[in-house]
Amino acid sequence: MTLYEFNLLNLNDKMEAVNQYGTFLDNHVTTKERCNLYAIDMFFVEVVYNAEHNSITEIRSFKTGHLLAKYSNLDRTV
Repeated sequence: MTLYEFNLLNLNDKMEAVNQYGTFLDNHVTTKERCNLYAIDMFFVEVVYNAEHNSITEIRSFKTGHLLAKYSNLDRTV
């Protein structure tokens, strides 16, 4: 699956693709949201959950960029 093909899917189909093809890499938790990072082929997918309602609010897909910074050990406070 390519990034372009993934981006054409609706929210439910994106989540199904993440479950079927995604490899879990990491998570990031704040007071407002929880994010899980997955890899599918040659791109990343970030599944964003509303922490209060425990529901998926957004699925972001990308190849590189600032969205990866929060998963870096350099960006985390210990």
